[in-house]
Amino acid sequence: MIFPRLHRILAPLLLAGLLFVTSCSTQAPSRWDQAQQESTQKPAQTTRTQDRAGAPTGKAVGGGEFNKFFPSASGGYERVYTQEKQGFAEAKLKKGGKEVAVMSISDTANNPSAAQKFQQSSQKIGGYPAVSQGSNGTAVLVANRYQVKVQSRDASFTQSDREAWLQRFNLQGLARTR
Repeated sequence: MIFPRLHRILAPLLLAGLLFVTSCSTQAPSRWDQAQQESTQKPAQTTRTQDRAGAPTGKAVGGGEFNKFFPSASGGYERVYTQEKQGFAEAKLKKGGKEVAVMSISDTANNPSAAQKFQQSSQKIGGYPAVSQGSNGTAVLVANRYQVKVQSRDASFTQSDREAWLQRFNLQGLARTR
């Protein structure tokens, strides 16, 4: 007699537990999922217009488009891409497992004032105007639009190393990017 009562009580409890465990609920994407999706989406087409000073304005190039212009790793150096977003890409340069420099390309289309510091430059690297940025950074402006920068992260990576690595970028290819 106890078994029939047990079936009446146990069956609904097991069914409720089964429904609870197997319920399908979709989880909202985390902020990391959304950031990954945005960084890997096909980049938007660039609309290239110019302001009165001749600086480009409009949509910035997708960060993933810049990767092909970074120099290859060689001579004991390792290149590790660390960030891509609309209008910006960054890679770390490592030697012997130690970070010695950070290389980046940024599109100044949405920030034309970033290109102004190059207007008075008398120094050129690879045929493009160059400026020192503090004691650890060197940058060039390509096609009056793209800022290519190398920043030292270790004292062993000198000004001449930064200039040499800037020349290793595919600056002419970058200049043709629209």
